[in-house]
Formats: sequence, structure tokens, C-alpha cells
Amino acid sequence: MQSSMVASIMAIVFFAFCLNEAQAHPTERFDQRTQMCRLIAKPPLDWESEPWGTGGKKFREVCKSCHSRESDSGAPFLHAESYTSAAWNRIFFKRRKKCARDGSWDVLTQEELLLVNDYLYRNGAWTYDPNDADSCG
Repeated sequence: MQSSMVASIMAIVFFAFCLNEAQAHPTERFDQRTQMCRLIAKPPLDWESEPWGTGGKKFREVCKSCHSRESDSGAPFLHAESYTSAAWNRIFFKRRKKCARDGSWDVLTQEELLLVNDYLYRNGAWTYDPNDADSCG
């Protein structure tokens, strides 16, 4: 009886650990433009880099106005998981995308752009690697 109870508890702990690891958000993001490490898991950036914070709200208000399924702008549909975290960082650093070059981003302040990048990095496709240079790791 004792050994089966211990085995059950160990299985539950192992499952909880695996579930937590599979859903982990990145905790920091190196921004190449500012050459700063942004601690996106600590206040105030933890709140601001989530869907309900400024980053998520500005993404929906500004970016999704063109990058939605209903838009006739010709811009491709995007959501946070459209790219990996590292790819979102490249998009915001290199600014080669049409909307970055044509002035569409100009409605956002520099701080709002950083927060949108934080949001997309934190919620991008789950390829976070703590040893990746893009993550300050």
C-alpha cells in the first residue's frame, strides 16, 4: 500500500513538473535595438507583456487592424504564435517588414513598440531556450 501511494505521489509531482515546464514563459528578453535586457517576468513588464497589458492591447489595436482575417489590407494574418520568440525579436530589430517601413508603426511610441515586442516574444511559438543569446541567458 505504501509503495503504491509513494509511486502515485511521484507520478503526480512528475506530471506537474512537466506541465509547468511545457508552459513556461520566457522571463527576460534581450532587445538588440536598445542593447538592454528586459526583465519581462518582473513588474511592471510582467503585466505589460501579457494579453491584458499594453503590449497585448497595442498588438490587437494597431497590428491586428491590418493583420486580421477580416482585413482587406493584403497583410497576412498574424497572431502571437505566428513566429518564434527569436523571430519576433528579429522583426522588431531589423524592421524589414512592409508595415515597419511604411510608417504603420509610427502610431506607436518607442515604449509601446518595446511592449508589443515583449508581448510577442513572451507569447510567441514555444521555442524558448534559456541558453539562447536572444533571451539574455
